[in-house]
Amino acid sequence: MTSAGLEFDVDAVDVDEQRLADEPPDLYVDRLARLKASAGAARHPARPVIGADTAVVLDSDVLGKPVDDADATRMLRRLSGRSHDVLTAVAIAWKGRVTCEVTRTRVWMVDLPEADIAAYVATGEPADKAGSYAIQGQAARFISHIDGSFTNVVGLPVETLLQLLARAGVEVASPAHGTYPERVRPR
Repeated sequence: MTSAGLEFDVDAVDVDEQRLADEPPDLYVDRLARLKASAGAARHPARPVIGADTAVVLDSDVLGKPVDDADATRMLRRLSGRSHDVLTAVAIAWKGRVTCEVTRTRVWMVDLPEADIAAYVATGEPADKAGSYAIQGQAARFISHIDGSFTNVVGLPVETLLQLLARAGVEVASPAHGTYPERVRPR
């Protein structure tokens, strides 16, 4: 959001992120983003609230955040030399409504030697990342190409966020126009 020039506050909410039995990945991230936005809106009813959730999907399996280094290693081995999808749902809760959209990006990862996986896991970077990697960090060298939104793979598709804000009726002015609404003010 900072890259889009938006001011914001972070207020983490506690929601059950357990995937439901047989829940498709796109519906899973959609449900969690809506839950997060709704929980935040209950705390901040006078402000637009954004909730988001990201999942890495490989062979219909959702790869969330690793529980430990062994789990991160397991995920990176699975992703090595293959393509996968990154799904991020962005939800906006505003004026009693919740609007949500899921963005999908296809990512291709190079073949990863065991030594590279071990060295990357040792950095600690995979610890809180869906799929155990951060494309905006040291794992950038592991990605051969993507089809779709880079910011989606980072964890928040900025272009989708701006479209949802506009559809929800939250005015977002560009710096070129010089006038900014009170609710969403570029930095």
